[in-house]
Amino acid sequence: MARERIATILKNGRDGQSLTINSWVRSKRVSKNVAFIVINDGSTQKDLQLVMDSANPNFDKLAQVSTGAAIRVDGVMKASQGKGQEWEIHVDNIEVLGTCPEEYPLQKKGHTLEFLREIAHLRGRTNTFGAVFRVRNALSMLVHEFFQSRHFQWVHTPIITAADCEGAGELFKVTTLDLDKLPRDAKGIIDFKQDFFGKSAHLTVSGQLNGEAMALSMGDVYTFGPTFRAENSNTTRHLSEFWMVEPEMAFATLHDDMVLAEEFLRFIFREIAERCPDELEFLGQHYKNMSIEQIKELSHQSFARISYTDAVKELIQSKQTFDFAPAWGIDLQTEHERFLTDQVFKKPVIVTDYPKDIKAFYMRLNNDGKTVAAMDVLVPRIGEIIGGSQREDRVDVLKQRMEEFKINAAELTWYTELRLFGGAPHAGFGLGFERLVQYVTGMGNIRDVIPFPRYPAGVSF
Repeated sequence: MARERIATILKNGRDGQSLTINSWVRSKRVSKNVAFIVINDGSTQKDLQLVMDSANPNFDKLAQVSTGAAIRVDGVMKASQGKGQEWEIHVDNIEVLGTCPEEYPLQKKGHTLEFLREIAHLRGRTNTFGAVFRVRNALSMLVHEFFQSRHFQWVHTPIITAADCEGAGELFKVTTLDLDKLPRDAKGIIDFKQDFFGKSAHLTVSGQLNGEAMALSMGDVYTFGPTFRAENSNTTRHLSEFWMVEPEMAFATLHDDMVLAEEFLRFIFREIAERCPDELEFLGQHYKNMSIEQIKELSHQSFARISYTDAVKELIQSKQTFDFAPAWGIDLQTEHERFLTDQVFKKPVIVTDYPKDIKAFYMRLNNDGKTVAAMDVLVPRIGEIIGGSQREDRVDVLKQRMEEFKINAAELTWYTELRLFGGAPHAGFGLGFERLVQYVTGMGNIRDVIPFPRYPAGVSF
């Protein structure tokens, strides 16, 4: 008989149905006449109870069944006589596929999130991380569903690149050179001409520049893949390896970019509440940072909009005490962003038109010569979740901006040529996928929303 997932059984099963289930044991309780085993196969937030009568000839096999063991069960579905579950499985046969010793770390007791990070290879079996990773899966599919329904093309941009999109220099180098015998030129500088690619290469921090090229060929595109940043940060909001969602639209302005970002997030909030109610209810009850009701409310709210200049005025006039004093020309800190979302507007906010000196070279310079056509989407509790802009499509202005940022235009000839050969207004944004998962699930640490987090001195799994 084919294996049935517990999620399918609980949704579509019927009384008297014969079933085969492969699963892991959550708990076991054995009395003289009957045994109760609680199992979960990862397909759903809900556990399933097995009932086995002592008269069953396979009853003695229960000696091998312990918490964490992998089992195969043949049985019949029945309406449950006990409290806490609608259905249960009356076992005909049980087979132990994988035993589990007493030192199994996930015994039936509470565990701290810090401890569970130390056993990341097993934490997916817990209620918390099973919920988080199923929500993450659903959010991933919703990203594709949203953009595909709007005729965006999913493009696969390089993971290895020579271009530093952000200009921050926090890059993981990619090399085949012998680190014990690095070739150097006459000035003592490492000679990357002898390296695999003939020049310095690194893991990408963003797929945006390549995304722009594809947008100016195919119209509307998006990337969704891993990106990397060698930032020595141990905050609850930073990872060294993370996933980015980056749409790019040809023939689009900053206004179009803001509309897309708002529609995208509201779609995500609406659909995830519909598709993962059990997981979100569990996480809301246990971590109390985000409830399913709040997520549903976000899906109906229009986002507030305010310019950076007016936002700074709002912060200064508030007389709120901040660790970092707000001032024009300085990037908004998380505490500033959260004040705007949590105190001033009490909902998501789009901040626009930032000073040119604190934003990337590729953002379109506004007519005032001081600001760029940029926007950040801020959400309550988290702060910035999306950053985007209209891209600079005037080649002379772009080269001037690259010079100001000390970026060698000769190394990005292909990028400037996009403005020469049928260039057009275009815009896009980037969303850190883990921050979205963190926001929706209410998890306090971003390391708890990706299966195997990468961070400074953290690459154990």
